[in-house]
Amino acid sequence: MSDVQKVQVGDVRLAYRCWGDADAPPAVLLHCLGEDGEDWRGVVGQLATTHRVYALDLRGHGASDRPGAYGFESWCDDVAGFLQELRLGPVALIGHSLGAMVALLLAAARPELVERLVVEEAAPPRPGDPPQEVPEPPPGPQTFDWQAKVAVVALRNAPDPAWWESLAKITAPTLVIAGGPTSHIPQQHLHDMAERIPDCRIVTVEGAGHLVHEERPLEYLDAVRTFLVPAP
Repeated sequence: MSDVQKVQVGDVRLAYRCWGDADAPPAVLLHCLGEDGEDWRGVVGQLATTHRVYALDLRGHGASDRPGAYGFESWCDDVAGFLQELRLGPVALIGHSLGAMVALLLAAARPELVERLVVEEAAPPRPGDPPQEVPEPPPGPQTFDWQAKVAVVALRNAPDPAWWESLAKITAPTLVIAGGPTSHIPQQHLHDMAERIPDCRIVTVEGAGHLVHEERPLEYLDAVRTFLVPAP
């Protein structure tokens, strides 16, 4: 993998890795809860053949700062600040799970920063039924700040209703990637979400579950590369 670099964004230092030709169009990858930029190792090589790829460690994860305060808005602001510090916008923004929700919120709030949007297995902002319980942290050092998980569970149990409505504000062409019925994300929620985004298509990789880019990297790459680089 690429060497880790860091950039100051507001009150946090964010770590990232990059690959590809510096003159290629930029693509930014946002990982799921508990992971970091290394999570994309199985697909980044192919994505870097057409794009300058940046894999960010969200605050509380990987080599980025762990300030103890987390939420979708702070993650969204961090990504916007990262794009502005590196002068990258507009970008192809690609997210998985938590990263996909952050990408959706950023695309709705700052459409000028996002040229194309790929969301893999996002957890749509609907109240948990039944509500999730926050598990106790496992013993020993953690690879990420457990307070980030606490924050995500609380926000998913009682999401801001405006998040759902904000999907209609997304202007970037959008690809939703679903993993089929073996995923813990209700697949109908993904279809409902796709219907609210004005220019959106959905691709289901049957049997992939929640970790599409890990379990089915070739099918994931086929869908994403076709979307990012349409045939002439």
